[in-house]
Amino acid sequence: MKSNTGTLDRSLRVGAGLILMVLAATGILGSWAWIGAVPLVTGLIGWCPAYTLFGINTCKSV
Repeated sequence: MKSNTGTLDRSLRVGAGLILMVLAATGILGSWAWIGAVPLVTGLIGWCPAYTLFGINTCKSV
C-alpha cells in the first residue's frame, strides 16, 4: 500500500474522525457518528481505499 493521502488531507481526516467519535461518545450525535472511525483510520495510516479505486492521490511525495 503506497500512501495516497497528503499531509493536509490526513490532518483533516484525523480531526473530523475524532470530532465525530467524541460527539458520538458523549451522546450529542447518534450512533451513526461512530463512522468517524473510518476517516480516523485512513488518516492515521495514510492510505484511502476509495482514493485508490478512483485514482486520486493527494500525496506529493509519490
